[in-house]
Amino acid sequence: MNEYNFPQVTQLAIPFFVAAILIELWLVRTGRAKGSFETRDTLASLMMGTGSVVAGLLLGVVAYWALLWLWQFRFFNLGLSIWVFVAAFLLDDLRYYVYHRIAHRVRWVWAEHVNHHSSQHYNLATALRQSWTSLFTFMFVLQAPLVLLGFHPAVITFVFGFNLVWQFWIHTETIGKMSGWFEFIFNTPSHHRVHHATNPRYLDANYAGTLIIWDRMFGTFVEEMEEDRPRYGIVKNIGTFNPLKVAFHEWIGMFKDALAPGLTPGQRLNYLIQPPGWSHDGSRDTSQTLKAAYVRRNPGEAGKPGLPGAGAEPAQEPR
Repeated sequence: MNEYNFPQVTQLAIPFFVAAILIELWLVRTGRAKGSFETRDTLASLMMGTGSVVAGLLLGVVAYWALLWLWQFRFFNLGLSIWVFVAAFLLDDLRYYVYHRIAHRVRWVWAEHVNHHSSQHYNLATALRQSWTSLFTFMFVLQAPLVLLGFHPAVITFVFGFNLVWQFWIHTETIGKMSGWFEFIFNTPSHHRVHHATNPRYLDANYAGTLIIWDRMFGTFVEEMEEDRPRYGIVKNIGTFNPLKVAFHEWIGMFKDALAPGLTPGQRLNYLIQPPGWSHDGSRDTSQTLKAAYVRRNPGEAGKPGLPGAGAEPAQEPR
């Protein structure tokens, strides 16, 4: 038996996912808990989740085998002790934070991640609205340093399964804020509601997977405020429940922008690598311009978490 043959954590959790969604749906529909479901939206999320599983089976193996090939060049072999699994979980959780932050700041990666944010409802079914195209962003290279340090790709895959399971249950409005120490250390429904919100103060915040301490350490943490309840979706909602459009709309839009006539090579490249909303003529809004505009309209909010100070203007974007 292969010593690196670990169970598929997310597959084992599927019955829990289904049961939890049904319980939340019952609680919300009977008025026993806060939240919202829309039948077509929920079905779209479930179809996106199914497509993500299929894409993972067909394409995910490419990334895994690439990391397995890299394993031969490792500097160490850390083995399989309990501390190796703990260290792998912590480092991979940090890796996920880095990936997630890139996914919101580089349009190429946002193109595969945006579908997860495309629902205007926030419930456990939304957690299953996952990408079909993650392989094409090549972000699996962020796991390469862990492999070179001596964590086997199977160990990394195994511990990330627990990260994904954690991220499932935080997609809900039925759970309010939790105990202070828990909210300080872990990513919770409250913290992740902020991440899915389109309110200006909440844009580009709370990238954590399991541990919210990364956001606290790197200055991207914003607390959920009762007086500014999250509004879900994306800044420009796509208005469709078609899973094909949900999965590919941003790829199509990105390449349409990059291949438009009359642009310089630099402008074409910037449509791929600049933040979502970047435009060569400044005609569109990025998260930074939206935050600055909000502060101009509401000067009393200047300098609060997630918002620039009074008189601050967003940094000049490359044109």
